[in-house]
Amino acid sequence: MNIIKESKDTMNAVLRLKIEKNDYADRVDNLLKDYRRKAKIDGFRPGMAPVGMIKKMYGKHVLLDELNKIVSDGLSKYFVEEKLHLLGDPIPNMDNNSPLDLDNQEEFEFSFDIGLAPEFDLKIDKSLIYPYYKIQADEKVVEDQISRYASRYSTLIQTEDVSEKSILKGDLAQLDTAGNMPEFGIKKEKATLSPSVIQDENEKNKFLSAKLGTSIDFDIKKAFPNNTEISSMLSITKEAAESLSGSFRMTVTEITEYVPHEINEDLFKSVFGEDVTSEETFKVKIKEEIEEFYSKESDYKFLFDVKENMVKSINIELPETFLKRWLTSTNKDLTIEKVEKEFPLFTNDLKWQLIKDKISRDNEIKVSENEILDAAKESLLLQFKQYGINSIPEESLIKYAEESLKKDEQKQKFLEAKYENKVIDYIKNAVTLEQKEISLDGFNKLFAIDEVNEHNHEHEHTDDCEHTH
Repeated sequence: MNIIKESKDTMNAVLRLKIEKNDYADRVDNLLKDYRRKAKIDGFRPGMAPVGMIKKMYGKHVLLDELNKIVSDGLSKYFVEEKLHLLGDPIPNMDNNSPLDLDNQEEFEFSFDIGLAPEFDLKIDKSLIYPYYKIQADEKVVEDQISRYASRYSTLIQTEDVSEKSILKGDLAQLDTAGNMPEFGIKKEKATLSPSVIQDENEKNKFLSAKLGTSIDFDIKKAFPNNTEISSMLSITKEAAESLSGSFRMTVTEITEYVPHEINEDLFKSVFGEDVTSEETFKVKIKEEIEEFYSKESDYKFLFDVKENMVKSINIELPETFLKRWLTSTNKDLTIEKVEKEFPLFTNDLKWQLIKDKISRDNEIKVSENEILDAAKESLLLQFKQYGINSIPEESLIKYAEESLKKDEQKQKFLEAKYENKVIDYIKNAVTLEQKEISLDGFNKLFAIDEVNEHNHEHEHTDDCEHTH
């Protein structure tokens, strides 16, 4: 096979592939022989059908498949050998490709348009100054987190009086219009409900004034307009709940309530382990934990600022006509109008990808398998912490992480995140950081401004496949 590259300009080229008979003949013949061995054709024993018949039945299909494989493999090899950095994928040239005549042709020519990644200058040094916001965990934020921990480790106690947070258990029975319980009415023993979810204030107040042993008559549809809730509470179908009306009586047999954990040494140890025994140390650990979490938000803001600044300030020209055609040819849901509308956002993402790739190549930034595993472990630890699990054996964590990385999509996600983090770490060390302490409220206001500015320039974002090869 012969491949010739014809440059149209620095970012656009046409590849012409010429495939001769000796490039595919042996492969096609061997495949047809294999088809003949396996073919089950009426009137012939397995493997004894005439070669001509097999060729007539399968020849074109096999030839077309092999031509596609030769083209695909040839292009991939050519890109590596020539060290070409492509944007998007090759797309068939509209002017030079003729319909294939698989009956009579022995030589085939294919032409593809390609978009080439542009060369551009990139200077990253101490002359570049970026703000870096260090978010402070003030006393209110620490106290709020202490309250959340106290609630997480709360205790369920039995009481005799009802509050809005109470959980009531009792026997439910349907009432007729006279306030009596009909023989075949709906009944549910040991039903559970909480006044906090009752929608109607008058119905809610009936429960809030109750005590242990009290019987409460209430309008079930006013109290619980959601039929799914009624279905679950009475153990009936959703259809039956929809047709239900009138009053029910609940006789309260049990009142329980979650009471937040006392702020004491037992709570400190439950959250952070045996090393934390005083409230002072507990608050210090919480402050460190919050600010460590906030550091990720600070890094994200730094990434946002760097991306926005570099994309605007670095002159990167792109083969726009090619890219628009590539987008519409590879995404069936994308219309020309939608591409035009979303193209500025697409090009910004593509330019940022090109900047990251150049930084990575120039500084030999790579991501190892162990780093991907560590990223998966870190993600899992955060998930466990959300459920109140602050420590997990290393061997178990590794097992869970390795299991999650068996999914290619998940592994690619961790790879890309780690890759971007390493690029950002390089930029952070190379430029001058203007450290700024800021409150959480102040930081959130900065992001609110960013979101407004971003919304003014772009709307929906279409996710595309890899931009560069």
